[in-house]
Amino acid sequence: MKHLTIIVPEGQNNLESIVGPYNIFTRANEYWKESGRKSLFEIELAGISTEVEFYDDLFSVKPQTDISAISNTDLIIIPSLNHNYHKAVKGNRELIDWIRKQYKAGAEVASICTGAFLLATSGLLDGKSCSTHWSAADNFRNMFPKVDIQPDKLITDEDGIYTNGGAYSFLNLMIYLIEKYYGRQIAILCSKVFQIEMDRQSQSAFIIFNGQKMHEDEMVHQAQAYIEDHVHEKLSVKQLASRFSVSRRQFDRRFIEATGNTPFEYLQRVKVEAAKKQLEAGRKTVTETMYEVGYSDASAFRRVFKEITSLSPVEYRNRYNKDTVV
Repeated sequence: MKHLTIIVPEGQNNLESIVGPYNIFTRANEYWKESGRKSLFEIELAGISTEVEFYDDLFSVKPQTDISAISNTDLIIIPSLNHNYHKAVKGNRELIDWIRKQYKAGAEVASICTGAFLLATSGLLDGKSCSTHWSAADNFRNMFPKVDIQPDKLITDEDGIYTNGGAYSFLNLMIYLIEKYYGRQIAILCSKVFQIEMDRQSQSAFIIFNGQKMHEDEMVHQAQAYIEDHVHEKLSVKQLASRFSVSRRQFDRRFIEATGNTPFEYLQRVKVEAAKKQLEAGRKTVTETMYEVGYSDASAFRRVFKEITSLSPVEYRNRYNKDTVV
């Protein structure tokens, strides 16, 4: 029998990402046994305290065992953390060391949402791709520059390490892991019972782009503000560089260093975010929206919109505009 360890970090504030994996893997075990086999996983909650409290002490979790009592495990699930990332990491050093040791001994590791901060602190993500909640991506990028953060992705899978996007998207990661360990049929059963969409790969449609502002380059701050204030205009990177009296090459370099995007990518993301808001709330057509955000080529607008959101403008409007849904 394999061993699954769902860890219960200190300073937790997300109960769902502990209870959810426990419930789904327990149900998968039941389906596995119905076919005449023994449980595939022994599931155990483990931590470094006898009790961890959640939501202003309204709930609590009592880990079944201390991590020091687990010499070997096959799969580790790291739940999401609170948003005081430095404090969360500092209070869980013992867990981080244990995860590193177990991975090197052959265990696979899956992090949920901001649990990626704890996993990244172990060094196991250095040089690898990683996803986390899109709203935490800038903080993550600043704290862990050696990790290839990919907030558009819902799930990453590399060398026995799995990460996923934010909030309740951990349900998709659980179905992904169920299929890996139990097979497609049991994954389908679990997806139907828990009503989780299978094979979802992106969290792009959920991202709210606010711009990467956590840097100290004042020129880039001014350029970002100018782009956002002139979203209806057709701007070029050459014009922007000239406006701030720097060469195109220097403008590109400083913008990438500060934001992680090229100026052209940033322009596109700002325009698409403005278009998303209009498609969500307004009664304008996709064509009218396209002109409002400075595009005149319909095919180019559709292509960029889909690259960033994973949906076409029509699909996005149909999904999120209240009047269209009704």
